[in-house]
Amino acid sequence: MKYVLLACVAYSFLSCRSQNINLPPGQPPGFWLARSKGKLTQLAYSLGQDRLGSAKEGYIDTNILLKVIDSVGSLYQVQLSKYHTAYLAKADVERDTASHMRPFYLTQSWQEKPDTGKNGKHDSLFISMDEKLPYKSWMEINPAKIMIDIYGIESNTNWITQLTSIKEIKNVYFNQVEDDVVRVTIELKHQQHWGYTIAYKGNYLVVAVKRQPADLNIQKLRIAIDAGHGGTNVGAEGDKSHVTEKEYTLLFAKALQKFLKSKGVKDVIMTRTNDTTFGNTDRVLWLQQQQPDMLVSLHLNSADGQTSGSSTYYKHIGFRPLSTFILKEMLAAGMDEYGNTGNFNFLLNQPTDFPNALLEIAFLSNERDEKKILKPSFHALVAKQVYQGMVDFLNSCKTPGQ
Repeated sequence: MKYVLLACVAYSFLSCRSQNINLPPGQPPGFWLARSKGKLTQLAYSLGQDRLGSAKEGYIDTNILLKVIDSVGSLYQVQLSKYHTAYLAKADVERDTASHMRPFYLTQSWQEKPDTGKNGKHDSLFISMDEKLPYKSWMEINPAKIMIDIYGIESNTNWITQLTSIKEIKNVYFNQVEDDVVRVTIELKHQQHWGYTIAYKGNYLVVAVKRQPADLNIQKLRIAIDAGHGGTNVGAEGDKSHVTEKEYTLLFAKALQKFLKSKGVKDVIMTRTNDTTFGNTDRVLWLQQQQPDMLVSLHLNSADGQTSGSSTYYKHIGFRPLSTFILKEMLAAGMDEYGNTGNFNFLLNQPTDFPNALLEIAFLSNERDEKKILKPSFHALVAKQVYQGMVDFLNSCKTPGQ
């Protein structure tokens, strides 16, 4: 009797949820079809909220077929596969009245292709599919792998063409882990993740895997510096001085830029060089176009008056080493430790395209930290320590003899 009641409750719950949907003509009851759109469409795991929003599965490309099953505030819930759902912003969805759900979708042949350009930095995997379907990806370490779950699809892949000219991808294989979920495994040749980008080209899902730089000397690399906040986004405020975070992150960023150039780093890019409003979404898009070899985002923290120190943050486990090396150098400079935080939901930690770390330099709300923040000599010290953290990270990637 208990199971009958549970079944009835479940049916009632699903019926109520489907009633929230405004169905276009001709669509089956309970869902409607849509396509992803917008600048950076992100899938979220849940309706949970903190100041940075709910936990994110990651970005998806535009024009991906979505099955919308519910409406909750500013979000739609979408059915990714039989047992998986996710949430995304309504602004990132548009109805698709031309498409119809097929009984099934299939993967076809796969092939690797190297970037043969003079300055080629990627090796790519092309996965042939019937339709642009949603996916999520993540990094694994020891050994280094890129993992991708493609939702709503069955495998008809009977060959995967791999090439000896590929420089970063060691091996590719898949498993049909559920009736309608194909899991892709891309093994890497190096232990350090250098980034990857996923996008559709026609009906190919393309995974562009960034190669480890041939020369790991920092002078040869493109370094991106992000001065947090800016313009209308003021950030935290000094407890005694009332200086703003946006003002001082820019001073720290310029100090780091100056120090890098003094060390012979010629290719340094800045997300902002003055007090301008530059939204985080647009920063990410700009950085994805610039393709730096690493990114450091600089911020100043705020809490109760007693909390002090430096902390670093990362989203993807494959990028954690950069954040830990930077924190180690900040502690070596005498800063208290506020910790290293993983799976951080900050937008500039979200990209998988390049190693990145966020540094909260010190606390504007702590009197001792605030005095340091105001001193130009401390700006120069932080620049030196961040530089050394990046160099330590690069040295950890070198093989003997490099």
